[in-house]
Parts: sequence; structure tokens; C-alpha cells
Amino acid sequence: MSPLVYVCARPQQGAAAAEYESFRQAMRLDENELERWDLVRDPWPTDAARRWRGAVVGGSPFNVTDPESAKTDAQRRLEGDLAQLAHAAASGETAVLFTCYGIGVATRALGGEVTRAYPEDTGPTTVTLTADAQQDRLFGGLASTFAALTAHKEGIGRLPEGAVLLATNDACPVQAYRLGDTLYATQFHPEPTGRAFTERMAVYRDDGYFAAPDYDRIAARVLAASLTEPVRILRAFSQTF
Repeated sequence: MSPLVYVCARPQQGAAAAEYESFRQAMRLDENELERWDLVRDPWPTDAARRWRGAVVGGSPFNVTDPESAKTDAQRRLEGDLAQLAHAAASGETAVLFTCYGIGVATRALGGEVTRAYPEDTGPTTVTLTADAQQDRLFGGLASTFAALTAHKEGIGRLPEGAVLLATNDACPVQAYRLGDTLYATQFHPEPTGRAFTERMAVYRDDGYFAAPDYDRIAARVLAASLTEPVRILRAFSQTF
């Protein structure tokens, strides 16, 4: 069986390496079973479908809704590559789970709307499954309401046509969706432990996700959160595809 691949969209190499480890450990895979591809520095390979049976896309300090004139060449190229990956997953050519920044790229590429109207503060949030999620291959075994970690400046205003809403909350109504059988997307981060998330917070503490002096208070909330359910989505993904 070919491996899965973690797709890195983070310019910060230390944060990217830690994110890869979080995905790998959450999915209970070794380094041969979950490879990595740095999309910030290397274009998506043309033989990806032969190399990997599926992909998980990590987060990023980039925002889809940034003005095009403000985006770097690397960000524009990266978003183009992720858009192609979204179309491949939507058509059933491969299986992909897009997370955080990735949900925005996939949604825009597939005709949905990304907006600044639904940011969420850094830290734990409460997510509620929809009725459709109860029958889903990845979400069906989860608790109906659970805690997950978020930190984002934009959210989904309108789903792509044909997408099925899987999880929601009041602050950001689209927390997860499925399109077809092989494209999944979550606004929350399913992979990190509380400790790993606080370490990521330290990297981005001056990037506007939260007030830097509030780091200790927010970190304490993160470390106190019970995060049993999000990682189960990743394990189900690795076992299903």
C-alpha cells in the first residue's frame, strides 16, 4: 500500500516539522507511512497520485482572503497547487483532508465563499456534529459535541455546491464538511495535543491571532482542554483511505 503524505503550507520550518509530527502521532503512523511534502518551497509533483494514496493538508499563517497584490509568489503558487489537489479530491482521484487554512483554499477553488466574517480566537472551541455526520465514515463514531482547537482569521461563508456540512458552532458555522466521498475539510485543527498547540502559539504569538500578553492565560485553557475526538478523525482517515 502506498503511503499518505502531509502537505506543508507553513513557511516556518520549525512549526512545519512540529505539525508533521502532530499529524503522524495522531494518525499512529511511522515516517514511511506518512511522508511529507513542503509545498511552500516545492511545487506539487506531477506523479503525486502514484506516490501517495491520499494527503492531509496542514495550516498556515497565510489567508485566502489576503489581497492578491499582497500575496507572495510562493503563496499564489501554493494556493494554485492546493486548488488542483482540491479538484482531484472532489472528483475522487485521491483522498484529501484539508485543515484550517486548507479549508479556505479548497472552498474557494470549488466555488464556495471564504470570508473574514467568522474568525475564532486562539484556543479550545466547542464543535457540534450535524445529523449528516452521524452516518459519515470519519465522523460517525465521534461524540455529538466535543472540544477542538482553533486559531483563524477567516472562515467559510458558503459551502461549495454539493458539500455536506458535518460540524458547526455559533462562532464559525462551517467547522467541517465533506464533498463527494474523498474530500474532507475542517476549520479546526484535528492533529495537535494541547502541548503541541501551545508551542505553535509561541511561534505565532506576534502574528495577530491573540494579544501576546495573553499567551499564558490562553495556554492554560488549551492545556486544560479534553481533546479526545479530533484525533479520531485523523485515525479514521488513515484507516479508510
